Amino acid sequence: MSFASLGLSAPLLKAVAEQGYDTPSPIQSQAIPAVLEGRDVMAAAQTGTGKTAGFTLPLLERLKEGPRPRPGQVRALVLAPTRELAAQVGESVATYGKHLPMTSTVVFGGVKINPQIAALKRGVDVLVATPGRLLDLHGQKAVSFDSLEVLILDEADRMLDMGFIHDIRRILKVLPAKRQTLMFSATFSDEIRRLAKGLVEDPLEVSVTPRNTAATTVAQWVCPVDKPRKPALLSHLIHEHEWHQVLVFTRTKHGANKLTRYLEGEGIEAAAIHGNKSQNARTKALGGFKSGEIRVLVATDIAARGLDIDQLPQVVNFELPNVAEDYVHRIGRTGRAGASGQAVSLVCHEESKELAGIERLIKQTLKRTPIAGFEPGQAVSSPAPERRGNGGEPRRRPTGERKEDGASAKPRRRRGGRGRRRSSPSGE
Repeated sequence: MSFASLGLSAPLLKAVAEQGYDTPSPIQSQAIPAVLEGRDVMAAAQTGTGKTAGFTLPLLERLKEGPRPRPGQVRALVLAPTRELAAQVGESVATYGKHLPMTSTVVFGGVKINPQIAALKRGVDVLVATPGRLLDLHGQKAVSFDSLEVLILDEADRMLDMGFIHDIRRILKVLPAKRQTLMFSATFSDEIRRLAKGLVEDPLEVSVTPRNTAATTVAQWVCPVDKPRKPALLSHLIHEHEWHQVLVFTRTKHGANKLTRYLEGEGIEAAAIHGNKSQNARTKALGGFKSGEIRVLVATDIAARGLDIDQLPQVVNFELPNVAEDYVHRIGRTGRAGASGQAVSLVCHEESKELAGIERLIKQTLKRTPIAGFEPGQAVSSPAPERRGNGGEPRRRPTGERKEDGASAKPRRRRGGRGRRRSSPSGE
């Protein structure tokens, strides 16, 4: 099967060929014809399967013949859970639509809103947005959806995980009832299906991977280790195996910052990426990682979702996720598009419950590979990164410092009552 046989026009075929693609992936071969027919689609596809092009190409094909948008109007809306994923989708729209007389823009939080307002006032064919910033722009009357033809929810499962359900429902209320709707998700949980009932009409369901399974090209293994020795073990693995591009997952933002400082002290170029980082800092870190200037990117689950990194060879779970499904999302960053990769989990005794849950989910027992000198229960001859005081007791944490499991040692005191709760999750 070729892209031409799917019904795409010459400008889009030219753009696809310029990217070096000649054969559609399974998700593309199933989704593209359905979208071109105008059907609503629910597609289950993991990262790395080509799902972004699976909706971008037919979307552009459908919009290319229609009237250009009026000022402030949008013809197609793509909702994404994170800034990084929104930027990735926006880049895909621009890349595949470069030979078409169409406009697109990307809006998300963390950057100035005025340039986004100016872009929307001119009207755009395709708007890619995170939910929180989109609601801000709509509240300022910078965008209208009277002419909306297509709505796409990308990574719908992650949007629900991040607490965007209320924002999504608010957005749906201001969209025209008559539209084409596409939902893309790694899995279709019961919660996703409940959301879909009021969203899609007689959808075609497409699934190209079994539920909650990892790519077969990813070698998965576990390094048993005591918790205080995890940083030293990670440094050892990076040096010993000469890893030059490693994505490392931690549970918390504080943990990501702390591990990054440790690795830098070991002479390893590292950067952290999470919701508390500014958009400029996140973009710079990701750019440095892709170019090879940064050897290790330390990320939280929310920040890493949607990272577009080709041929990523190594993923390390410095800490196992609390939710087993997130393990599948994490290791899906490697082994993409048929390439090989490996996922290593540094697991301490305290994480045995989480490990058992992951193995039940993926229906396999992960190989345990102890590393000489780092076996659990061994005496540590040099001070561990989490320094201990007299009697081997853990050092006292400063007020408000976060434990690595996300619990706070002491409640943080508000300053003068001026703190306010954010209205959108940290991924915005």
